[in-house]
Amino acid sequence: MIIDGEGLVLGRLASKVSKKLLEGENITVLNADKILISGTKEWAYIKYKQRIDRASISNPRTMGPKYPRRPDDIFRRTVRGMLPYKQSTGREAFKTLKVYVGVPNEFKGQETLQLPETMPRHIKKSVELGKISRLLGSKF
Repeated sequence: MIIDGEGLVLGRLASKVSKKLLEGENITVLNADKILISGTKEWAYIKYKQRIDRASISNPRTMGPKYPRRPDDIFRRTVRGMLPYKQSTGREAFKTLKVYVGVPNEFKGQETLQLPETMPRHIKKSVELGKISRLLGSKF
């Protein structure tokens, strides 16, 4: 199943994708940089910046936790949080998820699935995941 993430809400899309992954489907998400986060740009930046800075609060030499900066990795991490990742079923389901920034050549011209329940409804303020990633220092 190929899903175009342009203009879809992050949490709604991640919950639908996680349910489909647990059912055993292989899912590819395109245009991860154009997925929307509801809320203001400042709020979203502060939220993700706190997660990134969390690793250096106690001891900067430790190995974790690591939080992603790239939009495709942020989406993968969001989906991972909605899966039972510490169990084998969740890990196997997570391995079948592929996320891309933009549209790779192998997927150009292929039909993408539209999920109308993940479209923004009554959202007054939103920001794209790509803009937040650039503010966090990602170069994609």
